[in-house]
Amino acid sequence: MKKQFIKVVLSCAVVAGSITSCKKSSYSKDVSRATGWKINAKEGGFQHNSNFKEQETAPGLVFIEGGTFTKGKVQDDVMHDWNNTPTQQHVQSFYMDETEVTNKMYLQFLDYLKAVYPPEDPKYTNIYKGALPDTLVWRNRLGFNETMTNNYLRHPGYAEYPVVGVNWVQATQFAEWRTDRVNELMLEKEGYLSKDAKYKALNGEIDGTFSTEAYLNRPESVYDGEIDSMMKESKRGKKNKDEEETVDTPVESDEEQTNKGKRKNTHPKYAKRSSGIILPEYRLPTETEWEYAAQANAGSREYNNYRGRKKYPWDGDYTRNGKRVGRGDQLANFKQGKGDYGGIAGWSDDGADITNAVMSYKPNDLGLYDMAGNVSEWVADVYRPIVDDEISDFNYYRGNIYMKTAIGEDGKVNVLRDSVVYDTLPNGKIVAVNLPGEIKMVAIDDDETYLRTNFSSSDNRGYRDGEPGSTRFYDKFNEADGDEENKRSMYNSPSHKVQTDSLGKTIRQYDKSNYRTSLINDEVRVYKGGSWRDRAYWLDPAQRRYLPQYMATDDIGFRCAMSRVGSKSKSKNKTARGKKVK
Repeated sequence: MKKQFIKVVLSCAVVAGSITSCKKSSYSKDVSRATGWKINAKEGGFQHNSNFKEQETAPGLVFIEGGTFTKGKVQDDVMHDWNNTPTQQHVQSFYMDETEVTNKMYLQFLDYLKAVYPPEDPKYTNIYKGALPDTLVWRNRLGFNETMTNNYLRHPGYAEYPVVGVNWVQATQFAEWRTDRVNELMLEKEGYLSKDAKYKALNGEIDGTFSTEAYLNRPESVYDGEIDSMMKESKRGKKNKDEEETVDTPVESDEEQTNKGKRKNTHPKYAKRSSGIILPEYRLPTETEWEYAAQANAGSREYNNYRGRKKYPWDGDYTRNGKRVGRGDQLANFKQGKGDYGGIAGWSDDGADITNAVMSYKPNDLGLYDMAGNVSEWVADVYRPIVDDEISDFNYYRGNIYMKTAIGEDGKVNVLRDSVVYDTLPNGKIVAVNLPGEIKMVAIDDDETYLRTNFSSSDNRGYRDGEPGSTRFYDKFNEADGDEENKRSMYNSPSHKVQTDSLGKTIRQYDKSNYRTSLINDEVRVYKGGSWRDRAYWLDPAQRRYLPQYMATDDIGFRCAMSRVGSKSKSKNKTARGKKVK
């Protein structure tokens, strides 16, 4: 009897489970659980990419799964500056370039600018000129390096070598350009653009070009307003009735309304953020992301703690290969001693005297090459000696300047259709801040900051950037008659000015003040990793140095990163909650 009762209970449970499961499955991915309405109906309504699986890995990138790690110096600090004390941080998943940006990659950027914005046109001259790397960084007063000055950037022998002579501003502009070119390709792959669309601007067939933000905010303005001719026929509203979007338009008169009724217009179907096709922007990695990726601590856990502290991006405390095969080979390209940039020729050599071709050394455990040696790399952060983990221990980053799209008098997003916005850097170099066809951005105002607790201003680079010990009496060193912006400034750095007179001649005004107390300001950026010029000490991922963002050297390059949207892990790694491994 008891057994029979148990069977009845189990049967009921099975039936109940079946009913429950049936109830859950009654709502498919194409039916709204909020309203019960059909999603992506031909008649209209809410349109959404319900078949999206996960973000596609963009060209050149490697997926880095986020996690917790110890950021900062965990080895002896022989410099005694303690500018990166250990803190525990968490990083979201992201993508990073497999290698440093090479000369060949950067030349594609230059060739594009030269073709689309011909430097012989006076209004475009400084676009191309401002993007050129500084090849004179190779010169040395007491060294013969003219071969690199003349050949390093363009000679095919150096094509796969990391680009150098690029300042922080130029590196960020390359990332912006790369974003637009890749998203053009993504739209072409998904059938929103014809295959030849991306070449028409390059070949001079149209005057405009593609901007990702302009496409998302004012798609009709892209390609100088010629977007309709660039779209694939199947994606045009006029050609595909099922994909038409209808909108009501105002009627000019009662007579028109009587004769024509309520007017409807058809519009081309453009991709949106909700389409899941547009990739996030390429950008410089934050310092925290870069350090996390360089450490490559994936799998180095014991219970819930990391085992040990890695000194280099590879395992072990030495810079040489410890395996029997190739024993003694250096694992990175760095300066081994005074006057020793590669070792004795033919033995114990790291294979390079200056930089080396990317992928010449083994990658770290995340598949990233040259996270130590070859060239140091720009990261996104503004430099400060301290890391304020009390405010943030999640995706830590110092350098936020919050902007918003400018709205014109017509109530629409302002697109710089024909104009170019330039900026003159402190060293006199002129760079383009906005190119034709891009969205104009302005600083946020009280509309966005009023009664907020998480931010109160547009520029947050100097937020909580000093401790009481470093701020005490700092203002007494300022000149009594100094300008207001430098009074009571903790980081009282030199302020050089560059102006242009009425004849176009550049006038450089050097700051000759004797009251400056620091080289740190809001325009110095962090660079990470040792280079071919550095001793092994600087190969530690936790080491950090800084340089003004407008300066360039022969040993600093960069690589790009991209944020991950959606799940933390790749689909093939998901095993939790009964999900089947793909």
